[in-house]
Amino acid sequence: MREPEADSARSGGRRPPRKAPVALLLALLGVAGFFSCSGGFLARAAWEEARILWRSQPIEDVLNDPALDPETRSKLELVVQARSFARRDLQLDVGKSYTSYSQIDRDTLALVLSASPMDRLVAYTWWFPIVGHVPYKGFFDRGAAEAERLRLEEKGYDTYLRPTSAFSTLGWLPDPILSTALDRDSVGLVETVIHEVTHNTLWVSDHVKFNESLANFVGSVGAIEFFCGRVRDEDLCQSARDNWHDARVLGEFLDELWSGLENLYSEQLDQEQLLERRRALMEEAAAHFRSEYAPAMSSASFARFDPTELNNASLIARHLYYHRLYVFEALYEESGSLSVSLERLTAAVDSADDPWYALGELTGYEGLGTR
Repeated sequence: MREPEADSARSGGRRPPRKAPVALLLALLGVAGFFSCSGGFLARAAWEEARILWRSQPIEDVLNDPALDPETRSKLELVVQARSFARRDLQLDVGKSYTSYSQIDRDTLALVLSASPMDRLVAYTWWFPIVGHVPYKGFFDRGAAEAERLRLEEKGYDTYLRPTSAFSTLGWLPDPILSTALDRDSVGLVETVIHEVTHNTLWVSDHVKFNESLANFVGSVGAIEFFCGRVRDEDLCQSARDNWHDARVLGEFLDELWSGLENLYSEQLDQEQLLERRRALMEEAAAHFRSEYAPAMSSASFARFDPTELNNASLIARHLYYHRLYVFEALYEESGSLSVSLERLTAAVDSADDPWYALGELTGYEGLGTR
């Protein structure tokens, strides 16, 4: 069932260069401990990635197994379809991603940690080769994640630790679809595949909020085009539309809360006053969400969102994926299709210093700089 790779996949957009996967893994394992301040972390990440790749099997071979359970078969067939759609219809650079399947021996692939000072909306960042400064760090070991979380909390940071079932190596490695990702419903699975291969195609170093919000947009709207056009499933089409609608509603709420906190943090207040004002603002925002935003949302995917659990770190982590989605929507409406939207945006970003500014120029949102 594996299909030949297209030669027409979109290029550019500051995508990182490719290297041989085995050489990269050996480099990480062999020199991380000597040359990197995060040597132990990189070595563990390389080791876990090596295990994932070692266990991976071509999806074609897995599907040819008559003993494969029906649910896994259905999900893997959907992955194959979604990947083909991303390559052919959206012209995304899928590379070798999602041509294989890897069974993970745990419910959660990894834990992702975010942190922020209590008095500023500034992410604590970690630096890694190729991708630059990143406002989160993944852990394959809960003990290590909790230790890092405690270390940061003792220094006075807000923290947020969450599970993840998928990630992208930006096309450097042939990312397999993981068993942890198959727990998602059909719409969520297609969104995940398209989201992750979007990172292969366009990744701007040191602009993670742009990268993740873009991939959220592409994954969500790509699922709509997939279920409403390619496979024409009325129920899943509506579910995908609901997901994208609710993502924009949530994004509007998070953008509003972000602005309110930025205004608060700009005031000259002592720590005790600031934290008390922050608590009151957060409570007011949560009540506003329940009365004004929640009634407009209809998808089960967003029903679990609880605004009372937000702090600076969790707000920053969520805001990464939901920032200015209305501007991406404007680009889509003007372009008429996701493929054209991506083509225009990739060309604009390639010649711009700030990807948000480039997006603003395309959509008429002048002065849309990084925030």
